[in-house]
Amino acid sequence: MKIVKTLLPTALLLSCVLQCNNKPKEEPILPVANDGSVPALTEASKDLPLDKVRMPAGFKIEVYAEVDNARSMVMSPSGTLFVGNRNGDKVYAVKDTDGDNKADKKWVITSGKNMPNGVAFKDGDLYVAEVSRILKFPAIESRLNNPPQPVIINDKYPDKTHHGWKYIAFGPDGKLYVPVGAPCNICESDEIFATITRINPDGSGREIFARGVRNTVGFTWHPETNEMWFTDNGRDMMGDDLPPCELNYAPRAGMNFGYPYCHGGTIKDPEFGNKKPCSDFVAPAQNLGPHTAPLGLKFYTGNMFPAQYKNQLFIAEHGSWNRSKKIGYRVSLVKVQNNTKAVSYETFADGWMDDATQKVWGRPVDVLVLTDGSMLVSDDYANVIYRISYK
Repeated sequence: MKIVKTLLPTALLLSCVLQCNNKPKEEPILPVANDGSVPALTEASKDLPLDKVRMPAGFKIEVYAEVDNARSMVMSPSGTLFVGNRNGDKVYAVKDTDGDNKADKKWVITSGKNMPNGVAFKDGDLYVAEVSRILKFPAIESRLNNPPQPVIINDKYPDKTHHGWKYIAFGPDGKLYVPVGAPCNICESDEIFATITRINPDGSGREIFARGVRNTVGFTWHPETNEMWFTDNGRDMMGDDLPPCELNYAPRAGMNFGYPYCHGGTIKDPEFGNKKPCSDFVAPAQNLGPHTAPLGLKFYTGNMFPAQYKNQLFIAEHGSWNRSKKIGYRVSLVKVQNNTKAVSYETFADGWMDDATQKVWGRPVDVLVLTDGSMLVSDDYANVIYRISYK
């Protein structure tokens, strides 16, 4: 009896320890000092060789904000910029409160998330895409100093991390567009993969908008036609120059863009191409450079740049990783004719890679046109957001 009495407190203590260690994982608690007092610009960004960035005459590039692993961007109507992460686990907000064209306030909105690459904004709420979940932060701008716990509006997306990071955006139809990348370099997979889906703002009503899309990390809508254009990253392991990456035009739902059977409109895949001909699929609006990794894109809708840029497409090219000679690391320009046809593809800004040494110091990810007509470019390698202006 004495042995039982002696062991009982020990057993209870051990049980408590085990139960405490097996509690469900809670949302991480943000630092108390999240009042925007963290500077959005420090001395670190002053060492960036911005003078090496080449652009047409009259354009200027400056650092707008410092954000670790800066990826996808969305701006609220009142001027708060939200920025996602891929290699990190946070979502940030930055704001230029004094009108000097540089962000002077920065907040951490959330941390501990699974590749929170995608951000979107609607009716005062911030939407964030993890690999398998879509989160909503209600009335976020009134709560930047003390962000709310997110509402999970959809947790039914696949948990595969290969191409699992997501770009998201609200379309003109009011639906949230969410891509699901292929879970591999090249393969046939379940129907949900290699698609662009769309859902209602409450997370319901998921449907597939487009198929045959290997890995899109950027889409946008033409400002006059409201029709979608999107980038797609081509497969690897076909050599330095094959296949091209793609700019695609999707004016309606139900289109199939060829992956994994056909690349670039005419190139039969060496593993799967015999199963379906390229003629079964929609060809790209414009073939882009091989392995350039085109990501975010926007039509230029501002009035600051010269008239020739109006309603033309700027594309952030992240740059190659598996090519013997590196390519990309630039912002490209695709000119669009009659709102529906891509007619040229050229470099707008480069210099983030030294052509001679192949050394890279920056990698563009996303682009965003501001109300004053300037353009932001995020960079997850230099950990900054640039502002490009014209005088």
